[in-house]
Amino acid sequence: MRAAPCGSHAGSVKDAPAEMSPTKTRPREAQCTVGVPREIKEQENRVALVPSGAYALVKDGHSVLVQAGAGEGSGLSDDEYRSAGATIIPDADTLFDRAEIIVKVKEPLAEEYRRIKPRHLVFTYFHFAASRELTEAMMRTGAACIAYETIVDREGRLPLLTPMSEVAGRMSVLAGAGALERQRGGRGVLVTGVPGVMPARVVVLGGGVVGYNAARVAAGLGALVQIFDINLDRLRYLDEVMPANVTTLHSNPFSIRKAVAHADLVIGAVLVPGARAPVLIPRSYLKEMQPGSVIVDVAVDQGGCVETCHPTTHAHPTYEVDGVIHYCVANMPGAVARTSTFALTNATLPFLQRIAAIGVRGVARAEPGLAKGLNIWRGKIYHEGVSSAFELPLSPLEEVMAQED
Repeated sequence: MRAAPCGSHAGSVKDAPAEMSPTKTRPREAQCTVGVPREIKEQENRVALVPSGAYALVKDGHSVLVQAGAGEGSGLSDDEYRSAGATIIPDADTLFDRAEIIVKVKEPLAEEYRRIKPRHLVFTYFHFAASRELTEAMMRTGAACIAYETIVDREGRLPLLTPMSEVAGRMSVLAGAGALERQRGGRGVLVTGVPGVMPARVVVLGGGVVGYNAARVAAGLGALVQIFDINLDRLRYLDEVMPANVTTLHSNPFSIRKAVAHADLVIGAVLVPGARAPVLIPRSYLKEMQPGSVIVDVAVDQGGCVETCHPTTHAHPTYEVDGVIHYCVANMPGAVARTSTFALTNATLPFLQRIAAIGVRGVARAEPGLAKGLNIWRGKIYHEGVSSAFELPLSPLEEVMAQED
């Protein structure tokens, strides 16, 4: 059995190209089979690969298997995948049995654990630091787990998290605006206000991609926006590019507590790559907030930045704690699946092509940003954020190259 799903020998090539592109030529044995299962998370309508991506992989010399109906939620038919050179597989069990690389959108769920074998490489959003159960389950499979959200580019950005953060940030204000409606338990405040009536007060915790997009949409609707971050350089940038109805503030417990007490809508947009989100709003703050105010915790995938946060679904998106409405949908972009699918796959495809060409050892030997994507392999953890979240041993990446087939 091979140590990597495909192309493991290619990982010994020391001069792999730094850019995110597939190797131009490869021996026949480096070809592999990429499987795209249908997502089973509740109301998750995205798909991990569009037909044009399947076409690109087939052109690279790989085989692409797509589970029947995988693209339906994003308006992509099986016939479109067939035309691109993919093979349609009727069920998930067969697809996992035949595929070497499994590319998904969301983390594997409990019913998928048994399908994942040591020979697999799974490429998806994992957010391991938010779930010990998932972490330990993937360790038991022995599979290589490469996480979208921990790959870093040369500028230190998170290229595979960015597109979904853009979507989630923009959606957070729209979702919060709906939750503020009285019939949904909210204060009955219109975010835009009207002539003679104040607009909503919106607090955004975090000035990264999610926070920037949330603040921009809220400001565009006319809200009075406060955006918090701990990075002064980032605050200076935001102060330059944001309109006059956005105020930038340094993040500290005193300032946050004061701001959320007067807020109509709070957006949690905090991210520590690969690690659990810090709790910025303990439950005690909720008692000081206005009844019917709304919290949208976009950081729920990473454990949430609100103590009272727990994941919800699109079917039942909100709940109330101490008079405050919580919106904590863990896959917000899934509601706008077509937009989200194309935005995501535009970013992931070059990395998928590269990973298919160089295999697990190649990823470990690649430039540090790509190597950060390898979180778990053969039961060991290779990402510091995952290790520290659960106080589990951290293994060095050099160990990956030393392992035998």
